[in-house]
Amino acid sequence: MTQQWIRHDDGMAGQELITLRRGHKARLELTCAQSALLDGQASAAITVWNCLHAYWTHFSGRRPTLAQADQAIRQARADFPFLAVLPAQAAQAVLKTYRQAWENFFNPDHPAKRPTFKSKKRRPRLAVDVPQVRTMRIVRLSARWGALTVPMVGRVRFRWTRDLPGVGKNSPAGKVTGGRLIKEADGWHLVFRTETLAAPARAHQGPQVGIDRGVTVALALSDGTMREHGSWLTPGEKEHLRRLEKTSARRRASRPKRTRPSGRERRTYDQIARLRAKAKRRAVDWQHQTTTELADTFSVIKVEKLTILNMVRSAKGTIEAPGRNVAQKAGLNRSISGEAWGRTVTLLEYKSTDRGGQVVEVPAPGTSQTCHRCGHRDAASRNKTVFACVNPGCGWVGHADTNAAININNADGSAVSGRGDLGVTRSVKRQPPRAA
Repeated sequence: MTQQWIRHDDGMAGQELITLRRGHKARLELTCAQSALLDGQASAAITVWNCLHAYWTHFSGRRPTLAQADQAIRQARADFPFLAVLPAQAAQAVLKTYRQAWENFFNPDHPAKRPTFKSKKRRPRLAVDVPQVRTMRIVRLSARWGALTVPMVGRVRFRWTRDLPGVGKNSPAGKVTGGRLIKEADGWHLVFRTETLAAPARAHQGPQVGIDRGVTVALALSDGTMREHGSWLTPGEKEHLRRLEKTSARRRASRPKRTRPSGRERRTYDQIARLRAKAKRRAVDWQHQTTTELADTFSVIKVEKLTILNMVRSAKGTIEAPGRNVAQKAGLNRSISGEAWGRTVTLLEYKSTDRGGQVVEVPAPGTSQTCHRCGHRDAASRNKTVFACVNPGCGWVGHADTNAAININNADGSAVSGRGDLGVTRSVKRQPPRAA
C-alpha cells in the first residue's frame, strides 16, 4: 500500500487526506467470442514481450532507446496482423513492464531475476493491460453487476462486489486509474487500479499480540487463542483431484517425448487447475476474514521474520551428498506453501495501517525452543505440539505454539509498512537482497 499526504479542497478547509492505492479484482462475464478475443490479445502480448527481448538483447554492449523500441512495436503491429489484435495502449504497457523488469533486475535491493523469454510450455499467465481508464466507461447496472468497455472486445459485464472510487453517486472519493485483465482457472478477471481519498487513521487503542504461524495450527496468538481452518477441499473434491492427477500422469507417461499433449490431456490439466484454484479462493477468503478480525482487535501485531523461500527448499541434495528424509521434507514444503504465510503478513500490513495499527517483525531463532516464563532455551523442551520446560526451577507446560507466540510478543523488532507501491519507489525494507 502507498500513502501520500495531499490537501483536498472540497469545502473542508484545512483537512488533510491521504491517497490509498489499491487493487480490486472483479470477475468478468464474457461470451465465447469475447473470451477468444482476449485469449488472442494475451497471446499477442506474450509475442510482443518475446520480440522485445530478442530486439533488446540482440546487440551486445548497448541497448535500444525507448523511442526505438516503441517504433519497432508500431512497425511489428503494422506488418503482422496477429499482433494488431493487441490494442496499442496494451502494447505500450508491455514495453513499460519489460523496461521495469530490467530496472528491477539491476536494483540490488530487488529480488527480481533477469528477464527472459516467455515459453508456452510453461503456461505463462495470460494478461492484458488496460492503462487508459477513459476507454473503460465503467457504470453500475445493479447491486451485483457493473459494465465496462474492453478495448477491441466490446461491452462486458462484471461482478460488482465493492464500490469503486469515483464511480456512481455514493462511491468513495477517488478515481480508477487503470486495470489489468488476467485469466485464471475460472475465467477472465479485471484488476482495477484505484486511488481512494481517506482521512488519516487514528492511533489504534487495542492491545498488543504476538502471532506464531504454523502448519498444525495456522495462527497461534499470545493471548492463548488460535485461528484454525479445515481442509480447503471436501473429501469428494480431494478424491476427484486424486483421480485427475493419476489420469494426467498416466497420459503424460504414455505420450511420446517432445510431443504436444492431446486435447484430453489438456482438459485434464484444466480440471486440475480449476480444483486447485477453488482451494486457493477458499484459503484467501479465510485469510481475509481472519486478518480483518485481527487488525480490528489489536493495535500492534508481532510476527516472526521468516525467510520462507529458504524454508521450502528441496532436501534432495546432490549425487555426491544425497539428502535425507526427502519425501517427508517435500510434504512439509507443500504444507508450508499451502498456508501462504507471506500472504497473511501482507494482508495484515495494509489492514493494520488502515486502522492506525502496525505490524512488527521480530527475529525468528529460538522462539519455539525458549520458555517464555524462565527464558531457558533447550530443544528437548518441545515435543511436537507440547512444550514442557526442562528447567527444574520452572517446569511450565503448555501448547508449544502459544509459548512461541508469547516469545514473539515479548521480543523487539522493526515495524513494517503496507506494500503496494510500484517501480523504483517500491518499499526497499520489505524485499530481501538478491542472491549473487
